[in-house]
Amino acid sequence: MYVEITDSKIPVMDLIERVRSPKAGAIVTFEGTVREDSDGVKVDALYYESYREMAVKEIQNMIDHCIKEFGITDAAVVHRTGLVNLTEDSVVIAVSAPHRGQAFDACRYIIDQIKERAPIWKRDIVQGSPAKWH
Repeated sequence: MYVEITDSKIPVMDLIERVRSPKAGAIVTFEGTVREDSDGVKVDALYYESYREMAVKEIQNMIDHCIKEFGITDAAVVHRTGLVNLTEDSVVIAVSAPHRGQAFDACRYIIDQIKERAPIWKRDIVQGSPAKWH
């Protein structure tokens, strides 16, 4: 299990290699990228802040749940903070499991739970407009 909150770009291939295992027949990844539209507003970038220690702990709990619930082999999650430009990854999740269904289910669970439970906040950076926090 690997969880990190970072200000740096996320090395996707490194995360995939972290979860690779002879016990796993599948590795599923999710890359959450910054897009130019946020609820109908054109954004130039996103800015993320987090309560780092609590976010790491919450995400570790999510992975523990996936090990028990879905029978995954391993998971690695990295979320960015600071300024994240268009097309850059704000979050990357890699999950390995004996079978693809387990890996897909766990990957979806983790991203859905991060959005609901992790103390990570984003702000739209819009040229000529006040910042909007989510």
